[in-house]
Amino acid sequence: MKANHNTLYCPYCGKKAVLRDAAYVYGENAIVTHLYVCTGYPECDAFVGVHKDNLMPLGNLADAFLRRRRIEAHKKFDLLWKKGIFSRRQAYKWMQDKFCLSEPNAHIGFFNEHMCDRLIEEAAIVLKNNNCA
Repeated sequence: MKANHNTLYCPYCGKKAVLRDAAYVYGENAIVTHLYVCTGYPECDAFVGVHKDNLMPLGNLADAFLRRRRIEAHKKFDLLWKKGIFSRRQAYKWMQDKFCLSEPNAHIGFFNEHMCDRLIEEAAIVLKNNNCA
């Protein structure tokens, strides 16, 4: 269960994050296997999921509010390719161009609340302009 990565720190309290079994947060009903969790958990409610194949973090740690914003942003963004407006690859390229992001940074798992809100707004415009709103 070892991942090759740089040490993660919580952006809220500054404590180190550690790789844990997802049951630590979600209990026996966890649908994912592992998370990086702030060592201040549960007082500090920050964690992030991991890639199944290599246990690398899917972004940076987020509290409950930011996790919900990221989920909403992903739902709206994913419609761009699920509705056939773009291919999935083109949708990520659109995001890169729209927000002046490099490819490694064009992932919602790195977005803050403001970026999530902006992505939701911009994706809604594209959906509306393509009669998919």
